[in-house]
Amino acid sequence: MNAPLNHPLPLLDLDVLRTFVAIAETGSFTTAASAVFRTPSAVSMQIKKLEDILGRSVFARDARSVTLTTDGEMLLGYARRLLSINREVVSKFIIPDIVGVVRLGSPDDYGERVLPHVLKRFAQSHPSIAVDVTIDQSVNLRRRMDDRALDITLLTNSYKTSALGAEVLLTEPIVWAGAKGGCAHLREPLPVSLWEEGCAWRAGALEALGREGRNYRVAYMSAHTAGQRAAIMSDLAVAPLPKSFLGSDMVELCPKDGMPDIGTYNLAMVVAPDASAPVNAVADHIRATFEVFKETGKF
Repeated sequence: MNAPLNHPLPLLDLDVLRTFVAIAETGSFTTAASAVFRTPSAVSMQIKKLEDILGRSVFARDARSVTLTTDGEMLLGYARRLLSINREVVSKFIIPDIVGVVRLGSPDDYGERVLPHVLKRFAQSHPSIAVDVTIDQSVNLRRRMDDRALDITLLTNSYKTSALGAEVLLTEPIVWAGAKGGCAHLREPLPVSLWEEGCAWRAGALEALGREGRNYRVAYMSAHTAGQRAAIMSDLAVAPLPKSFLGSDMVELCPKDGMPDIGTYNLAMVVAPDASAPVNAVADHIRATFEVFKETGKF
């Protein structure tokens, strides 16, 4: 629909255009919602607003896919240019004021699964802040934090995390993971794959097995999540994992499968008390990432 010449043309919202580009690049409203820190329903409302302003449909949708219409393809080029100009303008006035290096610690599991997404988006919005990452066990990361060798760290722990002066970002169940169609959980003694000493998941899993009197052997031990996944997917052992870590080739093993409940764990964040502006910027970005995850289930 063309606007009358005697009326001012409507202004396009850059936030809406950012969402439009995210959907175009990912081919998914849900994935784009995670990228722009919004819920899928909020993203749908933004696109409806955009289509109402333009009087055109920018996406063709069906049950399995989202594709650009001809008008959407034309808009994509303009949207990218407008967003690029916006970044250039903002960087001239705001971003140079936030410059520095942030020392961030993370356990291996979240370092592998979450940080690549978090740091990529953060670098786009804060190119003058460098983030140096240390991957280690939570007990060692807490020690580094106490020694002021880190500015921020993520920690995985049990409910006792709150006593460490940490801000809980996420609480979720730890479950027993087995290979889809596998039989490792039926073997005696039960073959278990665990992290090294100091891992909260290890302690919770062994406590649960002891409580049920289940006979087990530690068949595999690794300091890395990849090692646990390999043991699970090859059906050589079962392993405790956060429920959200289970892939399509894994199944959750429940009491009906002969596996005891383990309980929950916390993912928490500790920020230096004298945090600088760059440190607070990273901490805020991490908080926002997990708020979106709790709503969408995607990072």
